[in-house]
Amino acid sequence: MEGFGAKSVEELDVGDLESAGLEPSEALHFYQELQVALQRAGFGKLESIWRLVSQSLLTPRHPHALHQLMYYSIYKNWDELQCGPPPEIARSTSIGQLLEARGNELLGNKAHVDPIASFTNFYKFSVQHPEIFWSIAFEKLSLHFSVEPKQMVDSSDSSRPAGKWLPGAVLNVAHCCLLPKPSIGKTDDRIAIKWRDEGGDDLPPSTMKLWELRHHVSRVAFSLQAAGFQRGDRIAIDMPMHIHAVIIYLAIILAGCVVVSIADSFVSSEIAARLAISKAKGIFTQDVIVRGGKAIPLYSRVLGAKPPKAVVLPSDGKSVRVPIRNQDVSWEEFFANGNGTNRSGDEFPAVQLPVESWTNILFSSGTTAEPKAIPWNQTTPMRCAADSWAHFDLQAGDIYCWPTNLGWMVGPYIISACLLSGATMALYNGSPLGRSFGRFVQDARVTILGTVPSMVKTWKKVNCMDSLDWSSIRSFGTTGEASSIDDDLWLSARAWYKPILECCGGTELGSAFLHGSLLQPQAFAAFSTPSLTAAFVLLDDSGRPYPDDQPCSGEIALFPKLLGASYTLLNADHHKVYFEGMPVINGIQLRRHGDVFERIAGGFYKAKGRADDTMNLGGIKVSSVEIERVCNTAHSSVLETAAIAMPQGKGGGPDNLIVAAVLKGALPPGENHPEMLKRIFLKALHDNLNPLFKVHAVVLRPEFPRTASNKIMRRVLRAQMARSKL
Repeated sequence: MEGFGAKSVEELDVGDLESAGLEPSEALHFYQELQVALQRAGFGKLESIWRLVSQSLLTPRHPHALHQLMYYSIYKNWDELQCGPPPEIARSTSIGQLLEARGNELLGNKAHVDPIASFTNFYKFSVQHPEIFWSIAFEKLSLHFSVEPKQMVDSSDSSRPAGKWLPGAVLNVAHCCLLPKPSIGKTDDRIAIKWRDEGGDDLPPSTMKLWELRHHVSRVAFSLQAAGFQRGDRIAIDMPMHIHAVIIYLAIILAGCVVVSIADSFVSSEIAARLAISKAKGIFTQDVIVRGGKAIPLYSRVLGAKPPKAVVLPSDGKSVRVPIRNQDVSWEEFFANGNGTNRSGDEFPAVQLPVESWTNILFSSGTTAEPKAIPWNQTTPMRCAADSWAHFDLQAGDIYCWPTNLGWMVGPYIISACLLSGATMALYNGSPLGRSFGRFVQDARVTILGTVPSMVKTWKKVNCMDSLDWSSIRSFGTTGEASSIDDDLWLSARAWYKPILECCGGTELGSAFLHGSLLQPQAFAAFSTPSLTAAFVLLDDSGRPYPDDQPCSGEIALFPKLLGASYTLLNADHHKVYFEGMPVINGIQLRRHGDVFERIAGGFYKAKGRADDTMNLGGIKVSSVEIERVCNTAHSSVLETAAIAMPQGKGGGPDNLIVAAVLKGALPPGENHPEMLKRIFLKALHDNLNPLFKVHAVVLRPEFPRTASNKIMRRVLRAQMARSKL
């Protein structure tokens, strides 16, 4: 970081501390305490020094400049912070306790030392013996089979590289979410959900116990049945992720139907595409979305998609504030029509289904304009919950908050993770970008807070979380785009330097393949381990795998044997998308993902963007083709465009969207044409694709570099822009 790190921590003086924002008397006191910490830790022992400084001297109330000064002066000659977990915390985690109790049995006496030293060996064990790992994980989850599986995985079918998991099993995973399991601390009286609506800062968070949630979900399921929906029908949800959205999500699955997830930020054409691809027979939505006191239309956008029958919820919880079509019903009417089949207190008899029955259809952008429709079956929620149990140490008593939407995989992920582990889900019905969200995190006593890097960058920029008490947080999660070291430093400091666990996966995988762990040293903006049971290699430009222990940079390729991973697509050839042309190692064809990663010293990984023509903007995956389709027709002067994602700088962080444009001819003089086109493209993207997308810059080019088959070479454009420091 420019401006910091010119001195090592041993060379700092009182003046440096004053320059970082401390008053003279406070600077002197801090300097004296720092000298004591240096002596206690031992000069030159960076991890010990940082642990003492971050845990004993720095506090959330200190200016960020002081945190920067300490961090960058301690690690002046190191690229990354690598601070290991305290042994007592590592041992207290679920995996730590497992290794303490069964480490010798599972790993052998020589491979097991203690939970921290043995974690890497345990990861290898999970890859080599997935059947044993999953049998252990399932004991820690609230799973209830009406018919037990014949075996853990059947690998005999060569057309199913991921294997057939839990063959013969019958269950309803939503029912599992709603049933107690006292052995893991999940009881009917435990709070299942905490929430707050925007504007309710001075009110305590609302709560719903597990038995209450089961009652509300049953009521919706009975009403679905009364409305004529049948087993296997696909029903869309397009609304913010609030308490009612979660209830509806679970009820659809409980009734044996399939959720179609649509993000509430999409314009009508994008909603229409998803309804058509999924063949949805109904949709739940709401009249408007209220943010900052302003009503943002939602039902009207859904109407523009010409949807099937809609159930329309009121945003204020009272009455729908817009006129609705004759064939649509309000939330109140939906329940009134279902009263005949729902006697008070009755629980809906869950529809028991084979394990490979679909629960959810989600969408992920690919390299074409049409989104890929990815079905989740009943094993995918199990994967979501197990990853959170294993890596975030999620368990009964935790309060898990990750602001998201059911249209993105993190929404369904959080529902499964919380309700299958017995943890409490924390929902904020409002914008997560301001102080009110931070107040909710404080008041709900959130223990695990998930983020997106763009969100953290906004919090830091406006300093909206200053003086809030986030001491209940024991870890952060982050996903969706590349993180910034300095933003992570700021975030971790809000909660007395609790660890930030990076995770990277995909909708088609149902969870992550790279993660952080509470049993390993963590580095800001870096991943510390492959996810348990997930194995991969990094490929060089010729498609050959690098050695596992070699620092390198390359496209990631997954070994396909993964519980919960997709094996079909609704609107594309699954094999062609994920397997065709991929290398074969030891007789196993690898699975394509598309991300490029750098493996650095210490075994850490850093995200380096996409190998294909997709990008992550604000945590939303979108293809270049989708953006170019909108921009190409945004102005009559535009011949063609190329959308490029560029990292923000050396410190990492979310990507910026750069649009390169080739014009049909010369434009009139006297206008800043790139700025003019930037405004035009921004409006076009807001109106026709997603209002959350932002154009960082427009670059004019006389022509684009192309392949022999006339395809735009976006990698070459990206390299040209990097050299010009855009």
